[in-house]
This record gives sequence, structure tokens and C-alpha cells, in this order.
Amino acid sequence: MSNNKEYLEFAKKIAYEAGKIMLKYFNAKDISSYKGDKTIVTLADKEINTYLINRVKEKYPTHSVDGEEEQFGKSDYVWVCDPVDGTAMYARHIPVAVFSLALVVDGVSQVGVVYDVFTNNLYYAIKGDGAYKNEEKLIVNNYALDDMKSISNFDMWQGAGYNIYNIIEKLAEQTYFVSIGSVIRACMCVASGEFNLAIFPGTKRKNCDIAAVKVIVEEAGGKVTDLFGENQRYDTDIKDAVISNGLVHDEVIETIKKYNLNKENMNE
Repeated sequence: MSNNKEYLEFAKKIAYEAGKIMLKYFNAKDISSYKGDKTIVTLADKEINTYLINRVKEKYPTHSVDGEEEQFGKSDYVWVCDPVDGTAMYARHIPVAVFSLALVVDGVSQVGVVYDVFTNNLYYAIKGDGAYKNEEKLIVNNYALDDMKSISNFDMWQGAGYNIYNIIEKLAEQTYFVSIGSVIRACMCVASGEFNLAIFPGTKRKNCDIAAVKVIVEEAGGKVTDLFGENQRYDTDIKDAVISNGLVHDEVIETIKKYNLNKENMNE
């Protein structure tokens, strides 16, 4: 798409402003509250989401915004945002949280940006044009699950779409699992080669977590699907994701399928 470089520059500017807001509140007290679904939200989440909407209204008024905390408009061009991924860590002053923004066109992630303000690393990609961390080209690793260097991430919480503990237990016979508190940050570890797998059971509205991940990881040579190996749209709800270096993807999907997970049984 001819405008993708322009969109990427816009997304980068938003990311750096989001980082400033994250730092402003990071050491402050009483910045968080709990939503009806028992998930945590901070002043930074709300301020970043509102800032994005205002900037999109100014720059691209025909586009829409699907933010985790607030939405605006309806369009085939959707800016999908997780203002602070890793909110539970961020609210406890633990520096494991990132900002994520993707431009999704007709359901497909075309541009993605993830900013880790605590390390000042900006991860970004345009579909078909490679993925980068700052100016360094990203490439996934080639570690098999049973490679001694294999490290994988999983997320699990009450109300997730699936209980994946049995799957994690089985895969842990081969790979070392961690849970760092931000699925998007973990996925950037997949894109840059530190991890070779991340599993995300999801809940409603979690396209905000994976939209930018999709284009960044795949442009780095990896693969992103749902738990069943299928592609998804990122302008609407997704409920799960497998993010990998590509090499291990089919093996992970086959292991998952052995547990007879049923899409009809997913939590709403």
C-alpha cells in the first residue's frame, strides 16, 4: 500500500508520545482501578487511548480506532491499540509493559509498532517490508522446541478462552516456559529471536494485543495464527493466538489439537 510508510511514521510518533505518558505515571501512586471484568486499568491506559483517538481524528478523520479502553468511528481502516500491555506489572511499578498500535485494513494488519519505553526499543514493521527494532532488522531464531536454548512464554488468567495448562505441561517436556507479564513484550522476544514461542488463550477484544504482533513477528520470519492454526481478522474480536518462530508452529498446533479444544466452549 502506497501510504504505509506515512502510516508507519504516524504510528511511531504516537508510540513515542505514549511512552512519555507511561513514564509520567509509572512511579505515581493510586493510578489504577479495576474494570467490571476484574482487569486492571491505569490513568496511562486512558490518557494514551484518548490521545490516539484525538490524533486520528485530526490526521485521518475517515479512519476508526479500536482501543482497548475506548473506540471511535467505523471504517475499513482501523487503528488497533493496546495503550499499556502488561498493566498489572505497570501498576505495580515493575517495568514490563509496552505500547502497541497497528493499522488494520480490511481485517489485515498492514503496519505495526510496539514501543518498550523502559528500554527505549521501538519494534515496527510494514507488511511485505521486513521488521525492525530501532534500525536493526529483526529475524526469528531457528530453535526447535527441544533445543537447549528454547524459551517460550504463556499467559493464563481467570476467564481466558481456554484452560491451556495441560497443553503447557505437555510442551514443557521440551521447552522452558516463562510468563513475563506482557504478551506483546514476549512476542517481541519471538520476533527478535530470544524466544521461539508464545501461547495466548485470549478473551474478547484481544485483537488489541495481537494486531501489531501479527505483522511484526511474521515480517521477522515467524508465524501467528489462532490455537487451531487458522488465520484471523484483527479488526474484530480474536480469542487466542500462537506466536512462533515458524519452525515449531505445526508441532505446537498438533499438540494443541490432541486436547480436543472446542471453539464452541470458549468463554464470552
